[in-house]
Amino acid sequence: MASRSAHRRQQFPWARFYELAYPIRFDELGDVLDEIWATCRQRRGGTTTHCGDELIGESADTRMIRSLVERVAPSTATVLITGESGTGKEVIARQIHRRSGRDGPFVAINCGAIPDHLLESELFGHERGAFTDAVSARRGRFQQAHGGTLFLDEIGDMPSAMQVKLLRVLQERTVEPVGGTRSVPIDIRVVTATHRDLPKRIEEGSFREDLYYRLSVFPIEVPPLRQRPDDIPPLIDEMIARARQSLGVGVILDDDARRALYDYGWPGNVRELANLIERLAVIKPNGLIGTDDLPRPFGPRADGEDETRAPDNTASTPAASTLPQDGIDLKRYLSSVERRAIEAALRASDGVVKTAADRLGMGRTTLVEKIRRYHIIH
Repeated sequence: MASRSAHRRQQFPWARFYELAYPIRFDELGDVLDEIWATCRQRRGGTTTHCGDELIGESADTRMIRSLVERVAPSTATVLITGESGTGKEVIARQIHRRSGRDGPFVAINCGAIPDHLLESELFGHERGAFTDAVSARRGRFQQAHGGTLFLDEIGDMPSAMQVKLLRVLQERTVEPVGGTRSVPIDIRVVTATHRDLPKRIEEGSFREDLYYRLSVFPIEVPPLRQRPDDIPPLIDEMIARARQSLGVGVILDDDARRALYDYGWPGNVRELANLIERLAVIKPNGLIGTDDLPRPFGPRADGEDETRAPDNTASTPAASTLPQDGIDLKRYLSSVERRAIEAALRASDGVVKTAADRLGMGRTTLVEKIRRYHIIH
């Protein structure tokens, strides 16, 4: 009977909906939806390859990263991937998993997106009755990744209390679910990533030094896109192909538009480029894109203003060409400009952080951090 039930779940993953305990928990529902989505992708395309899990580009830096991935993938070394938001750190983690030869799944979790009081249960699982909402036992991400790879994104945002427990798990290779009394052995490959300066956070006392050395056995640093412009043309072609696959439409960029994108600084890195191409495909499906079709700050401004100029309300800060005789505090000046830019983006986005982050060319997590740092009310 049990084998028939397992076969039914494999053939019809939606049947697991009827096995959920009521009231339904969002985490359990998410697991079911992930399984259904993976099954549908496998049946449609014959593969479970994650969309966009290829490292695109032919710059020297990208070729070096490919070489590092090939070297470290077959080993069991813990990998720490560093770089700005949007540079493709998860893509590299997936490349490592695909070339590792491990049969288990690739499981990813953003440590900065999970509330502190839920992170332990999310990582290590919990037993039934461990806390108020624990109506049933649940495996954590470590157990879900058994035999495969666990990707801990934004590891620099992990609370100090969890850092101690993570270090112990990495040393002992066992986890103890919340509310449990027994340790569960795990066989996983751990890959972590962060956009933060971990050595600086160690100096500040917000990140454990012993955990840092445990995680950075094999470090991989991903340069921002502005430092590898040779990757921009193939990335444009790749993003157009993805838009055509996901939306059913693409775009054609003329030489001037491509040159404008090549010369742009890309503060949001590859993620910003992907968002732009998708936006163009929606606005002008299968159309020819010139510089006039590019939105700010990629295309020409209608009012002829200098694109590098700070947002409104900058009259109170000195211009670079008219510094006062006594000089300025550059760090404070740049912070004030950044704060006003964030406030302007939030006003233009009606307080929607994700939209404001897209306007500023940065990730949502990064913007939330800056909003907290500057105590901005939105």
